[in-house]
Amino acid sequence: MSLIHPTALVDASAELDSTVSVGPYTVIGPHVKIGAGTTVGAHCVIEGHTTIGRDNRIFQFNSLGAIPQDKKYAGEPCELIIGDRNTIREFCTFNIGSPGDRGVTRVGNDNWIMAYVHLAHDCVVGNHTIFANNSQLAGHVEVGDWVILGGFTVVHQFVRIGAHAMTAMCSLLFADVPPFVMAQGQPAGARSMNYEGLRRRGFNPERLSAVKAIHKALYRSNLTVEQAMGQIDQLVQQFPDAQPDVDLMSAFLQGLSTHRGIVR
Repeated sequence: MSLIHPTALVDASAELDSTVSVGPYTVIGPHVKIGAGTTVGAHCVIEGHTTIGRDNRIFQFNSLGAIPQDKKYAGEPCELIIGDRNTIREFCTFNIGSPGDRGVTRVGNDNWIMAYVHLAHDCVVGNHTIFANNSQLAGHVEVGDWVILGGFTVVHQFVRIGAHAMTAMCSLLFADVPPFVMAQGQPAGARSMNYEGLRRRGFNPERLSAVKAIHKALYRSNLTVEQAMGQIDQLVQQFPDAQPDVDLMSAFLQGLSTHRGIVR
């Protein structure tokens, strides 16, 4: 029995695994590839050079793979790549990349993306993230693993959000959010670290203490970012278990743009 509804329009050149389910009135273009076990709801449009992995659940009324909202785009074969086991709720818009950057918009695995989320061109989203309703990412935004964006969070282009960070509802991000930070406000400021989220992910007391020390160095010691980086690098001597967390923060801070800076 075919899993493609008879009213769906699937281009003959599209590559869909035999286990892919496609709902009524959905349109799938010629350069689309969809992996095993993925379900696509009704009234979706999936176009462009879009690759979707296994076991994704795509709800009704989504637009995936449309050209970027970028006046410089001139028809180049840029891509949208979506990984495995993602949930994409209603009315999301994910655009392909643009030739001025990496040319790819990329979504990782095991993400929970709620209704009305927008991913503009050249965004990179990691794994295990949660985007609440109406989270909006401008172009070239990078989002690390385990990030949670509160509803109506708006992210300026080229901003980076580090792993395990979290934003409150209606946050407006003009600067980078380092790993572990909880941000809130318009513009958003750093309020605390995401300690409860880290506990739920199995961080032991030593690693949590290291994250508290990182927070103190960045936000409570009246240090420049460069001075704080020096203190953070030394924390592994006191907290050996926290080596991955110190490395994560150090790598993020080393990649800071002098134009963007970090939330304060």
